[in-house]
Amino acid sequence: MIRRIVRRQTGAGRIMPSTRITTGIWARGIEAKVIEAVQDALLAALKIPDYDRDVVLDLYYDAARIVPTGRSERYTRIEILLFSGRSLAAKKALYGAVVANLSALGVPANEIKTVLIEVPSDNWGLRGGLPASEIDLGFKVDV
Repeated sequence: MIRRIVRRQTGAGRIMPSTRITTGIWARGIEAKVIEAVQDALLAALKIPDYDRDVVLDLYYDAARIVPTGRSERYTRIEILLFSGRSLAAKKALYGAVVANLSALGVPANEIKTVLIEVPSDNWGLRGGLPASEIDLGFKVDV
């Protein structure tokens, strides 16, 4: 496994959502483009502020992972931890934007899997250990 944290940046202690992108080594050399493709989808669909970034990219050799039958080394999984509360319309917009943005980088649409893991805001400790449910985040979750 090649594990690279390409960019991890947050503003004012806000960490939401947290995103992990997993794919093959085909993405070596364009890591920042892959991360920005997913981050741009988050911005557009979930209406998060631009400074709200917490994204990691993990690259694997073929021998270090099993992908679904019929998929290539470009198979890409995106797991996004986020507060509960987004509408189905926002989620659909996110799925579509992720596919459009990664397809532009050569990932076939049927080789992109996006998994949302919704976590109640009580279960996020932020800004010195406060539950996120007790903090003014500065943006809306219920989009």
